[in-house]
Amino acid sequence: MSPARDKARRDADRRAAERARAAREEADAVYREILRRTPEHELDPSFRRVQEVCELLGDPQRAYRVVHLTGTNGKTSTSRMVERLLREHGLRTGRFTSPHLTRVTERIAVDGEPIDDETFVATYRDVLPYIEMVDARSAERGEPQLSFFEVFVVMAFAAFADAPVDVAVVEVGMGGSWDATNVADGEVAVVTPVGMDHERWLGDSLVEIAEVKAGIVKDGATLVLAEQPEEVEATVVAVAEERGARVVREGVDIAVVDRQVAVGGQLLTLRGLGGVYADVFLPLHGAFQAHNALLALVATEALLTGGAALDGDVVGAAFAEVTSPGRLEVVRSSPTVVVDGAHNPAGASAMVASLDESFAFQRLVGVVGVMADKDPEGILSVLEPELAEVVVTQASTPRAMPADELAEIALDVFGEDRVHVVERLDDAVALAVERAESEVERGAGVLVTGSILLVAEARILLGRG
Repeated sequence: MSPARDKARRDADRRAAERARAAREEADAVYREILRRTPEHELDPSFRRVQEVCELLGDPQRAYRVVHLTGTNGKTSTSRMVERLLREHGLRTGRFTSPHLTRVTERIAVDGEPIDDETFVATYRDVLPYIEMVDARSAERGEPQLSFFEVFVVMAFAAFADAPVDVAVVEVGMGGSWDATNVADGEVAVVTPVGMDHERWLGDSLVEIAEVKAGIVKDGATLVLAEQPEEVEATVVAVAEERGARVVREGVDIAVVDRQVAVGGQLLTLRGLGGVYADVFLPLHGAFQAHNALLALVATEALLTGGAALDGDVVGAAFAEVTSPGRLEVVRSSPTVVVDGAHNPAGASAMVASLDESFAFQRLVGVVGVMADKDPEGILSVLEPELAEVVVTQASTPRAMPADELAEIALDVFGEDRVHVVERLDDAVALAVERAESEVERGAGVLVTGSILLVAEARILLGRG
């Protein structure tokens, strides 16, 4: 290459880097602006504001087909699998999930990739005038302005219409019937396992929670229902039948027929609506991921064929490329450090059940931090038989339970000799590594869990962000 051409290339690379840096800075500024709104964990249970903005925008959520997902655990992993299956079938996809692990743009993905910073900023600028109009209307009614989460729902629907996508895979923020995402009409509704969580908003019993989550099932849709406690299944099925929805139940109509642990994941045989899919490799750990894969497969069958079989090679290729960051994810070796975003007792139970079969730990030390509105005693009680020791810490958010408060609960569950308290996450991980390796030469491990936000920070700390 001539000196002149080489200089021209360097100049072009420099200009591109400067544009990218400027776009990132502007996107970060927009994020800070949105953060000034009501946070997503403090909500006004209504989708009225989002509906009003979408109407002003011409209802972008009706410009594409929608798969809508709710449940207590497994929503994000299942969403990622549905999206990957649809993309492998040649469709352009949108995916809306929350929360994010590294950058907020992860919440809005097109064709499996977070929207770029320039698109993020442009989308926000496009929808902001309409958001401000509805904010003003809300103020006149004595109601709150759109929240942080509601703004992102509007942005996602608009970005998907602009792309444009063929199908959007949309995960609820919380619940279902009044969730901001429920302005969309999902042709397929997926309800993952339901347990106790967010009782302040969803209700104090499984039946009350199930009634709220069943709210995403629309007239004439197909409901794909994970195996549930009896009262949950009865509640969700009753709502679906009232709305003339087709009901597909795990354990009745569909099933995980076989599951074998394999190097780097598991080998599955799944019975869907269209038949049996054998020798499907899933590069994720845990029995719960096999059941998530089944739900994703059947949701895709229902959307694309009405229930007929999909091409087995296409299904296999899609599942082989699935990722689920922050879910039984190995982020370091020597010793092995695993992160998992389990943040309620049901999620912790599913995680613990998968640890023994997927990892041959001789000594496992936990790094645990939870949000103040969660069930710390329930989570710690599930973890106690699995962990040799626990290092209690906290994520860097006002929502986090202070480490010293969590430590008081941990002392009751684990006993004084097995509990350490370290407020800073980096120091907590370092101590956990030291304690894990203190009594074994091989087979030491560290588990970071209790909060998705804590896991997000740990991934960044350990170079996965």
